Amino acid sequence: MTDIAALIAPESAPPSGMLNSLGFPKPPSETRVVAAMSGGVDSSVVAALLKARGYDVVGITLQLYDHGAAIQKKGACCAGQDIHDARDVADQIGIPHYVLDYESKFRQQVMDDFADTYLTGSTPIPCIRCNQTVKFSDLLKTSKDLGADCLATGHYIRRCQGKEGVELHRAVDASRDQSYFLFATTGEQLDYVRFPLGGLPKTTVRDLADHFNLPVADKPDSQDICFVPTGSYAQVVEALRPGAGRKGDIVHIDGRILGQHNGVIHYTVGQRRGLGVATGEPLFVVKIDAAKRQVIVGPREALRIAALQLEEINWLGEDTIRAACADRLEVLARVRSTRAPLPAYLTLQDGQPSVRFKDAEEGVARGQACVLYDASDETRVLGGGFIAQTEATFEAEQIA
Repeated sequence: MTDIAALIAPESAPPSGMLNSLGFPKPPSETRVVAAMSGGVDSSVVAALLKARGYDVVGITLQLYDHGAAIQKKGACCAGQDIHDARDVADQIGIPHYVLDYESKFRQQVMDDFADTYLTGSTPIPCIRCNQTVKFSDLLKTSKDLGADCLATGHYIRRCQGKEGVELHRAVDASRDQSYFLFATTGEQLDYVRFPLGGLPKTTVRDLADHFNLPVADKPDSQDICFVPTGSYAQVVEALRPGAGRKGDIVHIDGRILGQHNGVIHYTVGQRRGLGVATGEPLFVVKIDAAKRQVIVGPREALRIAALQLEEINWLGEDTIRAACADRLEVLARVRSTRAPLPAYLTLQDGQPSVRFKDAEEGVARGQACVLYDASDETRVLGGGFIAQTEATFEAEQIA
């Protein structure tokens, strides 16, 4: 069991030449930390824990979208009741708390990107975009403007000191690990951000919430995408881009037209349920051609992918990514947050970084992320990128 008393014990000033637990050569009381507070258990515990250790903590909550509508969704982040919960926690632990209106930035940088990516036939990951932009760019700048030494978040991931500098590693609690959603954290951001929960299991975080008697101690974890109150992605895309649900054909990979759909925004690669067609065999979405308004379906083996190309790459390895590709670097590649990383090679294909799997992967969708881990230390995040193209292994002729 984790020693709660040791976790919350106030820190004394580090000896000369030594660092405090956040990595600064000064007393905690002289170390200002901005705690990103979403109103959930994890971020609330981070703020309470750092305060208990003696740090100068300032809580900030970002209002990301219209909380009037979102307040009715349990588990939504940074809206409605969550803002009030964050304020209540700050009041209880005795730290200043500010709510910043980031609605317009969130709409432009996350929600609009979400809708436009779906319209191209790709599958977006808005949580990664949010971390890339609003949280680790805009909020980081605001933290520096407040004179903070660092920004602390409730993400389950570890920031470790390696031989060549700071590294990003998977969380100790594998069931809570969020490295897939944080691969785009740059080296500069990693120097500034801290993740106090990365080495703790979720059960201990809940115990800490109870110990601090936080008003959110029993609050359920957030689920799904925060700005999708009904759980319907297509409904949100339609609201953001009226007329997006244009009909088209559902086409078998052999060329047969099997039926019609009500918009490519209702489908994603790997989907089996809700296709609305039947041929006597299990069918899966294997490709989406937004330009032709076609949803292409086929057998499961048509989902098998030998390789993929990356774009918008973030690299945290010691060498440049091109040097790594030239050396045909062995990596572990994860194409979905719910799938285990698979052995692969990082190479160059047509001059672009490419991931070639040792054994074929399934259900790889354009727009999703491919996160790369060190093959010799599977906890270390080397970086990754968004999937731009895929190379199928299926023998049948693919529809262009």
